[in-house]
Amino acid sequence: MPHTCLSALGLDKNPRVNLNAAAAEPGHVLVRSPGTDQPIASVRLDDESIYEREVAGACEVFKTWRSIPAPQRGLVVRAIGDEFRKFKEPLGELVSLEVGKIRQEGLGEVQETIDIADFAVGLSRQLYGMTMPSERPNHRMFEQWLPLGPIGVISAFNFPNAVWAWNAMLAAACGDTVVWKPSLLAPLTAIASNAIAERVAASMGFPGVFRLVIGTDPVVGERLVADKRLPLISATGSCRMGRRVGQVVADRMGRCLLELGGNNAVIIDRSADLNLTIPAVVFAAVGTAGQRCTTTRRLIVHESIADDVVARLKRAYETIRIGDPLADGTLVGPLVNAKAVDGFKHAIAAAVQQGGTLVCGGDAIPKSALPAPIAGGHYVKPAIVRAPANNRLPISDEETFAPILYVFTFKTVAEAIAMNNSVAQGLSSAIFTDSLRSAEAFLSPSGSDCGIANVNIGTSGAEIGGAFGGEKETGGGRESGSDSWKAYMRRQTCTINYGTELKLAQGIRFE
Repeated sequence: MPHTCLSALGLDKNPRVNLNAAAAEPGHVLVRSPGTDQPIASVRLDDESIYEREVAGACEVFKTWRSIPAPQRGLVVRAIGDEFRKFKEPLGELVSLEVGKIRQEGLGEVQETIDIADFAVGLSRQLYGMTMPSERPNHRMFEQWLPLGPIGVISAFNFPNAVWAWNAMLAAACGDTVVWKPSLLAPLTAIASNAIAERVAASMGFPGVFRLVIGTDPVVGERLVADKRLPLISATGSCRMGRRVGQVVADRMGRCLLELGGNNAVIIDRSADLNLTIPAVVFAAVGTAGQRCTTTRRLIVHESIADDVVARLKRAYETIRIGDPLADGTLVGPLVNAKAVDGFKHAIAAAVQQGGTLVCGGDAIPKSALPAPIAGGHYVKPAIVRAPANNRLPISDEETFAPILYVFTFKTVAEAIAMNNSVAQGLSSAIFTDSLRSAEAFLSPSGSDCGIANVNIGTSGAEIGGAFGGEKETGGGRESGSDSWKAYMRRQTCTINYGTELKLAQGIRFE
């Protein structure tokens, strides 16, 4: 029997969704729940003609939407946020059902959407430009920010609702329309989320602001990134995917907003409060079963406390409740599919082969050992791997989307910061310390090279008020708060001559 959240969100009546499918139908994708490996629904894929209809529609609606005063656009976003409040429970449960997040994390993700809608409402009255003094008499010079155009959004499976909202709510407040291509691992959450936003906008007289195209990369993805009608492509996913998107968009002189992989580290200084540190590390390392771009994957511990830290972590890992993501009390749900389990096992084997010591975990839980109703799900035991004495563990340079924590040691804070910065990605980082000098060194220009740098909190769980994103192979993009709204607008510098003479800049005379 279909889960109640599906009917609560209207998916049982959606013409592109078949909740009774047991196998993939032609032209459809079969969605399986990672927690049970059982089919949830079959979803019809879009073809070239539907893609063209949606993008052309987004372009046409943009001509009207961009001229709506920004505070009025903010009222639409405000109403969308209120509607997400009404559907927070079933939508959060759908996230858990479709991608395997525990229920608390599913609900938290929808709360992010509500929060960013609130942020965008305020933003709709704060799209400020600057006034600059002109060197010419009787001239006024200023800049203004104008809507950019239809925005293409590509989202990954692990945040199937919030990442779209980070982009869509800000883009809508800025006067843009949105064309969303979600992960084929999470199309149901996308259908439900987009339907909520579009239904509200249409009821307020603005249909077609929010568009959805669900399809394969050859049919939809490649068209989207190459489409000159979409001036900005915001893409979240792997570094490999980001390279492709960046190359194609740059070739057509478009803009990219890339939020790609992370190989995040936590430094534990010798002065750290371990009662604070250990719970923070555990959440950041095993939350979402290690399938966050901000997951802590490397732990860099002062050599004088390394044995104690590892022992405490091992005890904490032994208490982690693994199981049905929708059940109360579960802390770690499944990996998203069998391929992810294989990647987990490969990384553990490589770490051991390279001289690492498996402290705990590292096993895939046999399906035969799983109780109903999760028999068949993709579950693993989160792992701690201690690096050899020389700190060389090449597999740790790779981002394995699974709950594996590699532990290294250091002597000086400068050495620890260098280790933090030694990987190709630069998303999130943290240091736990009670030393002012260590904290400030970590945040200094020669400190962490990541887009996010925290002191005495973990690497995951960012608030929407701060710009989210990273450096190096993480892509350099920024989403969500702060002044990230500028990515969705075009800047225009304006000069007005209210005098009767033509005055040239730089004192040039042309007579």
